[in-house]
Amino acid sequence: MNPASPSPEDRAPTHPLTAAERAEYERLRRHAGVRHRRVRRAGASVLLLLTLLLAPLAVVAAWVQDTVTDTARYVQTVAPLASEPAVQKVVTDRLTDRVVANVDVKAVTDSLAKALQDAGAQPRVVDGAEALTGPLRSAVREVVDRTVSRVITSDAFQQAWEGANRRAHGTVVGMLTGDRNGVVSAEGDTVRLDVGEVVDEVRQRLVDAGFDKAAAIPDTDRTITLFETEKLSKAQDTMRLLDVVGTWVPVVTLVLAALAVWTAPSHRLMLMITATGVGVMMVVLLVALAVLRRVYLDSVPPAVLPPDAAAVIYDTFVRFLRDSTRTLLVVSVITALAAYLYGPGRLARGVRTLADRGTTAAGRALEGAGVRTGSTGRWLAHHRKWVSAGLIAAGALALLLWNHPSVGAVVLIVCLVLAALILSAVLAAAAGPTAGEKHRPAAT
Repeated sequence: MNPASPSPEDRAPTHPLTAAERAEYERLRRHAGVRHRRVRRAGASVLLLLTLLLAPLAVVAAWVQDTVTDTARYVQTVAPLASEPAVQKVVTDRLTDRVVANVDVKAVTDSLAKALQDAGAQPRVVDGAEALTGPLRSAVREVVDRTVSRVITSDAFQQAWEGANRRAHGTVVGMLTGDRNGVVSAEGDTVRLDVGEVVDEVRQRLVDAGFDKAAAIPDTDRTITLFETEKLSKAQDTMRLLDVVGTWVPVVTLVLAALAVWTAPSHRLMLMITATGVGVMMVVLLVALAVLRRVYLDSVPPAVLPPDAAAVIYDTFVRFLRDSTRTLLVVSVITALAAYLYGPGRLARGVRTLADRGTTAAGRALEGAGVRTGSTGRWLAHHRKWVSAGLIAAGALALLLWNHPSVGAVVLIVCLVLAALILSAVLAAAAGPTAGEKHRPAAT
């Protein structure tokens, strides 16, 4: 007898469970399992709800912070306004009105009539000189309008516009925080754009063209009203809040979504639900942007800004937000579809079977042509799940690291990932038999 082994007396007595005890044990185990799953479902549901509520805010907050803090992004946002015909027409008309208002045409015709009268001209000639006020004012306006239009539609104006906005980016931040100084400023319920540099350029060109009176154009009233709203102060408070949370809300939202998927008993099902929910919230955000557009256009009087110019300004300012929302919507749809295709559904099984048959046939065709992948193909076949997971993770990482991905970028990454998955499956199918194998095993 081995002295190291315990004696029969030292061994714990074993008593087989009776049928009743076994049934009670199984009941308690099932109850604990059910309770555990219920707790996980409840936790995952709470995390999912928080994710869906924060998703639109995260997109808006990231857009606000990106536009406010990134000078290049801000200039890229406002640059198209300088080349929009509706905006160019508004600026041209406003500047032309101000220039013509400072040209005293009646004084010119009165001086001409007095000179003619002093020279002894006939009364009919003197009256004709005084009647030149209207035609002369029209001629002055036409020349000024043409000169201003050439300035506004030139590349020089585009460059001046971008340069002014680049230098004034700090002023935009001030506008969002209620500062009244800068190119874009907020006063009460009105947001204005300072076009002083453009006024200076037009004034100089008019002087060069022989309109000496243009030198008297005052430096006051050099702003254009962008829009008026009674809720500007609330919008500024919201912007400040979004600027503060712009960095963290997207991160927290992503973490909550990951925790919801990880906590749920069925990770794949929760991933599909989360992606679908986020997609729905992006649709809601797009609808909200459309409604806000209508509200904004209705709030701007035509006398302040023509409807077409107001629409261009709104669409230009929110286009990157709209693009980001659409991109996230596409990502959500693709994620939900991928999660479904990895599930047990009949359609999903059919798609996977069809893909397996196609890649297997392609691999065998390569093998029949004398192209065998050998140990590499066998390694790919043995680690197929890990290879697929790695390729999908690489695609997701590329999307996260992409600077402002568009819908086209998402489609490109998805196509590359699909191509890599297909290629790895074909290479795995073209491995060929190992040494000593007499028959190739049937494809599963």
